[in-house]
Amino acid sequence: MTDNQNLLAEQRRALILDEVRRRGGVRVNELTRRLSVSDMTIRRDLDALARQGVLSKVHGGAVPVVEASTHEPGFEAKSVLEPSAKDEIARAAAALVAPGTALALSGGTTTYALARHLLDVPDLTVVTNSVRVADVFHEAGRAGEARRGAATVVLTGGVRTPSDALVGPVADRAIRSLHFDLLFLGVHGVSVEAGLSTPNLAEAETNTCLMRSARRVVVVADHTKWGTVGLSSFAALDEVDTWVTDGGLPGEVRAEVAEHVPGLVVAGGERA
Repeated sequence: MTDNQNLLAEQRRALILDEVRRRGGVRVNELTRRLSVSDMTIRRDLDALARQGVLSKVHGGAVPVVEASTHEPGFEAKSVLEPSAKDEIARAAAALVAPGTALALSGGTTTYALARHLLDVPDLTVVTNSVRVADVFHEAGRAGEARRGAATVVLTGGVRTPSDALVGPVADRAIRSLHFDLLFLGVHGVSVEAGLSTPNLAEAETNTCLMRSARRVVVVADHTKWGTVGLSSFAALDEVDTWVTDGGLPGEVRAEVAEHVPGLVVAGGERA
């Protein structure tokens, strides 16, 4: 981390969280010195991150939250994490989509953000197992935004997860019968050792079906997903064609990812 008195609160908190995860804990006095802000500012940042459930405050500092590999946060809980990064990723991912594309969007808050950026791309066929993603297109039509060339949306059936994805045999059967030009895949965790992973066993199988039906696989995941490992791995990094992430992903991690993923797109500006 580098000193910067002008960091926005969200940027500063992203830096703090990265440092906590990388080092296994930080002290308030270290953060005030490195970020050139007051003790009170750092304590407010730690309070905000603790309310989000991404770290735990301890006397004089903070430590990471150690979650069970089966823990699956709900959609609302995940939607408040890294909103700016997710929007940057969504904009960059939408730029990869040409008019007339047949694409699939998995469940997740980043794919939800992406759906909003796809409303102006004409003649899309969108297959999704996300109730939230389908709602984006449905609500656009109800609001009078439907027009010639509006997307055709196919929502798979299935059992609803806490993140509002539809999974299980019904979803898998529908997906296996289809073929996509492009899949945008949200993930719970990314690592070299575990690849892509999720805490939900049924969702792992559904994600596998999505990948097998796609000509090109694009993972959309912010930097906080790096190093997170869920209960079930469903793909190796080498099976991903492109990873669209944000500027918070450290340079050394980018170099490591580049050894496995042919395309790495870093959305937005660099973070200190």
